[in-house]
Amino acid sequence: MGTIRYPWEHPPANGDVTKIAEDVMWLRLPLPMALDHVNIYILDDGDGWTIVDTGMKSRKVIEMWQYLIDNTLAGKPIKRVIATHHHPDHIGLHGWFVENHGCEYISTQVAYLTARMLTLDKQEIYLQSQIDFYRRAGMRADLLENRKAERPFNFSDIVYPIPIGFKKISEGDTIEMAGRTWDVRVDHGHAPYHATFWSCDDSLVLSGDQVIPSISSNIGVYPTEPDANPLAEWMSSCKRLQEFSRDDHLALPGHKLPFIGMPLRLTQLLENHHGALDRLRIDLKTPKSAGEVMPTIFKRSLGDSEYSLGLVEALAHCNYLWHAGEVDRILSEDGTYKWQIN
Repeated sequence: MGTIRYPWEHPPANGDVTKIAEDVMWLRLPLPMALDHVNIYILDDGDGWTIVDTGMKSRKVIEMWQYLIDNTLAGKPIKRVIATHHHPDHIGLHGWFVENHGCEYISTQVAYLTARMLTLDKQEIYLQSQIDFYRRAGMRADLLENRKAERPFNFSDIVYPIPIGFKKISEGDTIEMAGRTWDVRVDHGHAPYHATFWSCDDSLVLSGDQVIPSISSNIGVYPTEPDANPLAEWMSSCKRLQEFSRDDHLALPGHKLPFIGMPLRLTQLLENHHGALDRLRIDLKTPKSAGEVMPTIFKRSLGDSEYSLGLVEALAHCNYLWHAGEVDRILSEDGTYKWQIN
């Protein structure tokens, strides 16, 4: 199966680019969180530029883009912006490019509609149904009280308005970029209808957040669909992509470093979650909430900054076993779901 290798030991500095291959550049942009960066890929189509993902909306990131546009990208129009998936660190400035450069917006339909809906859905307080969701998940009491009083995260805070109109890409499509023909593959789990792009002419794969080295993409259950089973979707997608991956593929991920070793990485991602599920089966011999099984799933305690993402991922693992018929779910008197092997 080979090994995982990193052709570049270090990423470009924030706002700078590194040449990956002929007509393909790697841009690193900052994020204001523990995962402090996102990778962007700029492709030279000869008569213009295609940009795959654009980073999060902020004044600093816009300034970085403007500098690139005025210098590195000067002389050719930016023709297209492509979304791998709808998360704000990836599509935060798609609308800015469409508005200011007349770009074509390319996305899977679900990713586009989800992003547009979320940017229009503004909340000043959490709804009771959302509070109930986190209580049922077993959120730590002090954090739940804080949540009742704080303003919810809004996509519109860090995503430029999503324009009306886009071009749809779907599973099985091909797209021309940087003098290459790319197969479009669409998968699920981390985000619905996440697109990846596989070059038919060489070994490049734009893998977005579907295949990332050294960390696992967050697989979460949220108030919008409390009984969802994204972990089953994720594992099915990893198995599916194993059919297409080769040892020589150079994966260009949404975070961390470009790497060679896609088959091994997909196997690692599957083994990671199978291991967590095995530990969870043992832990749920006694009834516990999703919040209580987090140390079992992650093999460590999570700090406050990681807690929310950890909780929704723990819930995804509980839901997986519940949908598989392996555990029972009972709503306790305190409003928390308790899970137990049946």
